[in-house]
Amino acid sequence: MAATLIDRLVHHCHIVNIRGNSYRVRERQNLLQSGSDRRRKKAA
Repeated sequence: MAATLIDRLVHHCHIVNIRGNSYRVRERQNLLQSGSDRRRKKAA
């Protein structure tokens, strides 16, 4: 039943595949990296 519903919804749609990291993932990685950099500076 779910497959039929999805088929009906996307029958006339254009599906766009987006590749790469999202901004949310990229910002999280930057935040984690900057946090580890700050810890290194405090320890030194």
